[in-house]
Amino acid sequence: MSHNGFLPINREEMRKRGWDAVDFVYITGDAYVDHPSFGHAIISRVLEAHGYRVAILPQPDWKDENAIREFGRPRLGFLVSGGNMDSMVNHYSVSKKRRQTDAYTPGGVIGKRPDYAVVVYCNYIRRVYKDCPIIIGGIEASLRRMAHYDYWSNRLKRSILLDSQADLISYGMGERSIVEIADALQAGIDIKDITFVDGTVFKTKSMDMVYDAVMLPSYEDLLADKMNYAKSFYTQYCNTDAFSAKRLAEPYGEHLYVVQNPPSKPLSMQEMDDVYALPYERTYHPSYEKDGGIPAISEVKFSLISNRGCFGGCSFCALTFHQGRIIQVRSHESIIEEAKKMTEDPEFKGYIHDVGGPTANFRRPACDKQFTHGACVNRQCLFPKLCKNLVVDHRDYLSLLRKLRKIPKVKKVFIRSGIRFDYVMADKDDTFLRELCQYHVSGQLKVAPEHVADAVLKRMGKPENSVYKRFSDKYKKINEKEGLKQYLVPYLMSSHPGSSLKEAVELAEYLRDLGYMPEQVQDFYPTPSTISTCMYYTGVDPRTMEPVYVPINPHEKAMQRALIQYRNPKLYDLVEEALKKAHREDLIGFDFHCLIRPRRLASEREERGQNRRQQGQIREVKTQVFAQQGQKKQKKKTIRNTHKKKS
Repeated sequence: MSHNGFLPINREEMRKRGWDAVDFVYITGDAYVDHPSFGHAIISRVLEAHGYRVAILPQPDWKDENAIREFGRPRLGFLVSGGNMDSMVNHYSVSKKRRQTDAYTPGGVIGKRPDYAVVVYCNYIRRVYKDCPIIIGGIEASLRRMAHYDYWSNRLKRSILLDSQADLISYGMGERSIVEIADALQAGIDIKDITFVDGTVFKTKSMDMVYDAVMLPSYEDLLADKMNYAKSFYTQYCNTDAFSAKRLAEPYGEHLYVVQNPPSKPLSMQEMDDVYALPYERTYHPSYEKDGGIPAISEVKFSLISNRGCFGGCSFCALTFHQGRIIQVRSHESIIEEAKKMTEDPEFKGYIHDVGGPTANFRRPACDKQFTHGACVNRQCLFPKLCKNLVVDHRDYLSLLRKLRKIPKVKKVFIRSGIRFDYVMADKDDTFLRELCQYHVSGQLKVAPEHVADAVLKRMGKPENSVYKRFSDKYKKINEKEGLKQYLVPYLMSSHPGSSLKEAVELAEYLRDLGYMPEQVQDFYPTPSTISTCMYYTGVDPRTMEPVYVPINPHEKAMQRALIQYRNPKLYDLVEEALKKAHREDLIGFDFHCLIRPRRLASEREERGQNRRQQGQIREVKTQVFAQQGQKKQKKKTIRNTHKKKS
């Protein structure tokens, strides 16, 4: 039986429901936001719909053992997640500097969760409840499920299942696996015997009962040779599809194994609809209001999730390991119903901020074969060329967008999720791109070519630069034809494996020709379980075992980043050094193609700029003085006139 209202976050709220205990306590590194964009909301509501009592313990004080006792010992177990983001990405920039804010915490305050949150929370539970079942999930646990390179400590770490002392990992999107685990615990099965659920990882001291697993190199072998890790990672990458994946086992010493079961099957449209129809409050718990609320809600409160999964296959993205490559969608009716509820919110201003998912314009599996056989093991749908079996069809998405535009109170429907421009270009019908420009862009469309050098794009798993150029030209022509002044804003990445200073200069030249300098630049961030991170750690592409140049030195990374923003005077020294090291002194000079002027002239120009600024400040002070003198004269004149009238 389900209940409306927020799930309890303290003992008082639990008692108001008439509960003396709960089945599960869900510990999360985020504040409690009951919205389907938050993993803890979906999992807890799914369990509630299946008759389980779930309490949320958001951001507990891991240094206080009494905090974990808030609800007492749960009847079936603890569920633990680091939050919507990996806690280390949440806390640190790519340069490993501490961030100043946390969008998932009341008031945006940083430091309300520990580093490596899942490991810390689980060890915290074990100190108090030594034998209580612990199931970990979410992005942090999911992407660290086997031995993985940890960028922040710069070393290869064991499976998070071992370091956390948890019993099970529910990896990927856990709606199916969490219910199976709960039902097994409810039936009295010991947590150590729950080894049969798809989408889970367990540990065992013996492989006697695991008869069909592919044996990966041992953790000791991975530490001994990075090439072993590259091969192991690619084996895992080739076993991420729910239809074709094999069971995998990773040995630790002689008597311990971490075993990964195949992924859970994708949700059907009806199952997706059921998940998003659960009674979410669609906002944060009211107790956070006094602290300024939860900043992250602003991005998702008036957005609609229409799909899951992505067959884009970008090397730097972990979606293949987490949501998988098979697209799962909600029905039009489900999405429109949610949109109508959205319009009733007092804060709704008429704008739907997004209709999408990982990739907005994917509304069906890449080909019909995936419905029954899954995604290809050794081939990508879009890279290096479009697969001949790829079905390119925007009609369903167009139909959905048209219906949403017609809803009363809706002024504009934006698309802010990424769109795959190569998929758009593969569509022989321009209707989607034309309507995108007409109705769903507000001045700027953000797209992600990521780079312009084909050597780097190859490592990224992205289409050749010529594809982006064709898209850019077509986008421009359509906007001109429609009389619209709208522009493309490209997302670009520096220091990705494969990018030397040569390719970084090539990117700078492209920006020069485009007449665009990005305000922000994304340096490549080596997060767990991506092909790009494997390249960063091993120096080879795990798909081919070819050596790959990897910019690791922080100074070189700073130079690559500076080249993208070469017009910034503060970065002059870095840009000059980069151009000299790349033997591109031809770009230092007076010609129109040059990026920077020679040092002396650049300094003189900067000095002249400072002089102009100082003169401007002096003029401003003089203007203020004259204004004050004018006010005094006017005041005296007013006093004289007053005296004259009286006399």
